[in-house]
Amino acid sequence: QVKIVESGGGLVQPGGSLRLSCAASGIIFGYYVMGWYRQAPGKQRELVGVITSGGSPNYADSVKGRFTISRDNAKNTVYLQMNSLKPGDTAVYYCNAKSLFDKGADYWGQGTQVTVSS
Repeated sequence: QVKIVESGGGLVQPGGSLRLSCAASGIIFGYYVMGWYRQAPGKQRELVGVITSGGSPNYADSVKGRFTISRDNAKNTVYLQMNSLKPGDTAVYYCNAKSLFDKGADYWGQGTQVTVSS
């Protein structure tokens, strides 16, 4: 059974930092591209960034220079370090796992709320 579980969300003041974690089980973690997405109220889900199985990240322009994605293949975990947070970063953040070899193997977590407010 595949499980994708995010944690680390919460309330933070503008300019603050948070680190989200995403733990995956039931998959061969190294075979998956891991991604972070977010969805704000009334908006479509959008890509925050992805990280390849080899550890190379790519980011949306809106978070470049502020967010960092990393992964620990030994722990089956991917992280999203968010710095210099803005109210516009307020959203539910979702973790995604996409298989390199099976287009049908595309898994989502339940999401974790991040609220940036004073």
